Amino acid sequence: MRSAPGWSYFVGSAVFHYLGPAFAVLLFARVAPSGVAGLRIWTAAVVFALWRRPWRRLAAPGRRTLLLWGLVLAVMNTCFYEAVARLPLGTVAAIEFVPVIALAAAGTRTARNAAALLAAVGGVYVLTDVRLAGEPLGFVFAFANAALFGLYIVLAHRVAQGSGDGVDGLAAAMLVAAVCVVPLGVWHAAPTLGHPALLGAGVGVGVTSSVIPYVCDQLAMERMARATYALLVSLLPATATVIGAVVLGQVPSAAELAGVGLVVVGTALHREREGG
Repeated sequence: MRSAPGWSYFVGSAVFHYLGPAFAVLLFARVAPSGVAGLRIWTAAVVFALWRRPWRRLAAPGRRTLLLWGLVLAVMNTCFYEAVARLPLGTVAAIEFVPVIALAAAGTRTARNAAALLAAVGGVYVLTDVRLAGEPLGFVFAFANAALFGLYIVLAHRVAQGSGDGVDGLAAAMLVAAVCVVPLGVWHAAPTLGHPALLGAGVGVGVTSSVIPYVCDQLAMERMARATYALLVSLLPATATVIGAVVLGQVPSAAELAGVGLVVVGTALHREREGG
């Protein structure tokens, strides 16, 4: 029963994980990917600063983890947008899932959980339809994003399960990320200052991509073992399929429906270890 609330928070994170990029795609025609990443992080940092006063957490013990987490957030978000600007989103998502598989496997200790992991991996493979196409630089950014995403899960889970409020830790890390992303995105984001519509879209990206889902992540991680959360991340491609059908009218194929089914089966089979 302890982890039941975690599922609801994870669903919130999963939904906004793809609504946010939908806003970002609209900006790519006018703003470079690194500029969009900057707008996303700066917006989130402002929201968290007004809400949580995160500078107090940076003065408390454990600041090294928060500093590293903030750096990871800045570089990871930039790499993600640079990758999806060059490669199909499905390819980037498949590459991103590689370290997640490793984290889930690290917590697998039973035959049931091994079967759950295999089903989830099979479902993600069908859904993402990995293709070696696109610019080579896109793959560099995609693999960098994947490695950083795995590190994000480790650091975020450490903060969520450690002392203090996980959301306060997230707010402090986002403040660090806001500083770290300045050299990467400030020049590309500057043109939006003269275009209220573009700036508003950037704010929307920040709220839907770095505030709502990351807060939901922290609330979920407080209630889940890291391996459980890592396996649930495999729901993200299935969530994208549903959002694509409902919002964009992209009716899934039979193969995509089979992939969704495998992911759901894997998630249903998985059981968290006692005390985990």
